[in-house]
Amino acid sequence: MKRYFFSSLTRISPFTQDNIDFKKKLITQWKTGDYVACRVSAPPGTMHLEMRTGRLAEVAEGDIIIGALGMRHATLEATGTWEKVTENGKMHLLSAAGVMGKMTSISSFIPHLIELDYIGHVRMDGAFKCMQDFVVETNSTEFNTPVVLVVGTSMSAGKTTTGKIILRQLKQAGLKVAAAKLTGTGRYRDILGMYDAGADGIVDFVDAGLPSSVVPTSDYLPALDNVLSRIQQMNADIVVIEIGASPMEPYNGDHAIHYIEKHVKFRVLCASDPYAVYGVMKAFGSKPDLISGVATNTIGGVELITTLAGVPSLNLIYPRNHAELRRMLKKNLKGIVDLNFE
Repeated sequence: MKRYFFSSLTRISPFTQDNIDFKKKLITQWKTGDYVACRVSAPPGTMHLEMRTGRLAEVAEGDIIIGALGMRHATLEATGTWEKVTENGKMHLLSAAGVMGKMTSISSFIPHLIELDYIGHVRMDGAFKCMQDFVVETNSTEFNTPVVLVVGTSMSAGKTTTGKIILRQLKQAGLKVAAAKLTGTGRYRDILGMYDAGADGIVDFVDAGLPSSVVPTSDYLPALDNVLSRIQQMNADIVVIEIGASPMEPYNGDHAIHYIEKHVKFRVLCASDPYAVYGVMKAFGSKPDLISGVATNTIGGVELITTLAGVPSLNLIYPRNHAELRRMLKKNLKGIVDLNFE
């Protein structure tokens, strides 16, 4: 019997090799978040599959992957949606996490996506299963945890790295810190990285039943409420929240920011390019407290950010800049949390 590869989108499910089977459904019955089984139909090149543990695994032609139907709209890598899949059932692994759909465009700078053939929808105990079936119900709770917000001008701008560094500083100051990712495409590694950095609790939109946050706003807002309620129930002193991709992309980042705006006490914009800093600031009409990320890699980038935006910028990868980060955190969080840096 073939072994199944369970993608990280199945981490909220109780699926095992022995308790599921597959049955085809008409495309007119498909929907976002449906769990599906696909067979790798072409050599995947260098792209790996993220397993439910967060570990990357190599897959080969003929392997069976369990993932979920979804959409991706990455500016620097690939776009695609299950809605473009035709009757022949051919599709792609749109993200290593297991988002499955038909590729609509791809950057020339990344490997070819893994090609898949649809086998069927996943069933357990004779019933078709989707991600929403395994969302842990939680009482809707008013959110009022102080927020350190990390947003970006694009994907791969340094958001997760920056968030982990800030989280470590907050933990060193003796705080109980939660971490969350509210938008993006369901990679487990980002939120696991926050846990490894010391977060006392982690949660993301996958926990709320979404393969990615590229969904209608009417579908996203209930998931957002679920995630924010979970954060509140962690009783953390503060939460580091990452908004995946950019708030100007169709990931619902703008709606997420709107819902937590009044609780944001320290805002970091990670930029891929100094000019993008100016663009995002103009689009949202607000200034971040700090610029970090790829655009701060050199003195040239820092100087250009200062000229264009007049906002402090630090490359937080370098420990020499952490003292200034602590000073800024103390200033912005004064009277909100007690920071006891050793």
